[in-house]
Amino acid sequence: MRGAASLRARGERSGGFAARAGDMAKVTLKNIKKVYDKNVVAVQEFNLEIADKEFIVLVGPSGCGKSTTLRMVAGLEEISGGELYIGDKLVNDVPPKDRDIAMVFQNYALYPHMTVYENMAFALKLRKEKKEVIDKKVREAAEILDITQYLDRKPKALSGGQRQRVAIGRAIVRDPQVFLMDEPLSNLDAKLRNQMRAEIIKLRQRIDTTFIYVTHDQTEAMTLGDRIVIMKDGFIQQIGTPQEVFNHPANLFVAGFIGSPQMNFFDARLDKDNEGYFVSLGTARVHLPEEKQQALREKGAVPQAITLGIRPEHVMLCADDTAAHISATVDVSEMMGSSVHLHVNANGKDVVVIIPTLDLQGMPQQDFGYGAKVNFTFGGNVIHMFNPETGINLI
Repeated sequence: MRGAASLRARGERSGGFAARAGDMAKVTLKNIKKVYDKNVVAVQEFNLEIADKEFIVLVGPSGCGKSTTLRMVAGLEEISGGELYIGDKLVNDVPPKDRDIAMVFQNYALYPHMTVYENMAFALKLRKEKKEVIDKKVREAAEILDITQYLDRKPKALSGGQRQRVAIGRAIVRDPQVFLMDEPLSNLDAKLRNQMRAEIIKLRQRIDTTFIYVTHDQTEAMTLGDRIVIMKDGFIQQIGTPQEVFNHPANLFVAGFIGSPQMNFFDARLDKDNEGYFVSLGTARVHLPEEKQQALREKGAVPQAITLGIRPEHVMLCADDTAAHISATVDVSEMMGSSVHLHVNANGKDVVVIIPTLDLQGMPQQDFGYGAKVNFTFGGNVIHMFNPETGINLI
């Protein structure tokens, strides 16, 4: 990924892939719906406005409708209802080749009989671009992706990561207004996925265009997206920045989906006394900070049963004489390098507690083996409270 500034300058002078003046790659989806035969609804009431040059990530479990949504933007799936705009143009019935988009697929979709150079140049040849323009764009894209040395090779001679770079390069040379990526890293091993995530972040900084990225991996979503669209069963559950969806999940599904390991959930109560609102979990009783008190007062919250959510990194081990504590037994201790993940049993419920490998004095933490007795507690500032019936976050 070398020479980005010079590449961008050359692109502005000669029609490379720098942003083109006056282009607006805003994408607007209004009440988009996809229904297959036999009334199978894949996507319903999908409303989203993607800003020009924004990197948006659609994330959710398999079958949630995220790839179907992306394919409707690409024109590979017919839209059953609603309106899709790219810029200010309604494109529901516009063929894929006329939408000024480029798509990177999960399986690379390279032509095996063509060299890397020929794969990347193919779309430009179909456009009947001049030979010198094609050569310039292909070589600039290859330099950006650090695959210049592979231009004469066939795809079978490349690793999975190299093939994915070629697939991305083939999309870059088209200089699209909108860049679509459908789970592009899912076929790579964990180490390569981490490397390619970083490469995509660098790529985004080098080519000014709108990205719509689909993944089932919430780590990819959190590290790549300006905003994240979390989907379930064809419906949007929440739209927000990575920080917003992590710190303020809209409902139980989002709370459980975003974050690794996932949030711990408990059956608890929200109650009120002279000091204000507090949550009770077993014998533990924790008063809430003023910010949460104010939010609950504004919503007129009444004492009620709640589902209490606490992220593993916010659960703290404590002494058994701590006023608000829950007793538990260690089932599994996972050494994760700088931290230890303790799976403990608290009143029949599996709870994950993350503790650092070293204590505050830099000494190794106590070794917690199977059956060890521990106590844990939590602060009122880090908890989440959900209606157990609707799943909605109370604040």
